Amino acid sequence: MSSFLTFLSALQPLSPELTAALLTSTTQETLPAHHQLLQPGQVARRIYFLETGLVRGYTLLHGREISSWFMQANDFVISILSFFTQQPSEECLELLEPAVVHSITYDQLQRLYHDFPEFNYIGRLLLEKYYVLSEQRAQHLRSRTAAERYELLLRAFPTVFQRVALHHIASHLGMAPETLSRLRNRQA
Repeated sequence: MSSFLTFLSALQPLSPELTAALLTSTTQETLPAHHQLLQPGQVARRIYFLETGLVRGYTLLHGREISSWFMQANDFVISILSFFTQQPSEECLELLEPAVVHSITYDQLQRLYHDFPEFNYIGRLLLEKYYVLSEQRAQHLRSRTAAERYELLLRAFPTVFQRVALHHIASHLGMAPETLSRLRNRQA
């Protein structure tokens, strides 16, 4: 059983019929680092599960890339606004490392929800998890100091500095790379 199905079955046991439907609906790909899963102006047609690798979500603001989030193995990756509204995205989704991904299209996901009511429970659990993460990120950016945001990121993602470029981390934390370098030097 793939790590994708193992992950889902840990949330809710999968019936043999749902397992079969997931296997026929899911596409597995091995993709290189820097592959763009989504670019601005495209409609997000797929939701991705990362078996391996690392993804960065970012937007372009006045020609600058602003990193919104990072997701790693055993995370789902999606441009929420574009995927659920089926409207063009303002967000970019970029692989920062080579990755193995499993993906399902918007239409396939809707069909699975319709045909397998137990799959709705899994969808709800995942939506709750990622909504909470999103809300925490937003609150931290609004109410925490630069040093506090740095500490929170290190606790949540201890290997971030080994896997993500400094300028991407700085933009995610809402600070200049120089500020981030000073914080890192103080912590060393």
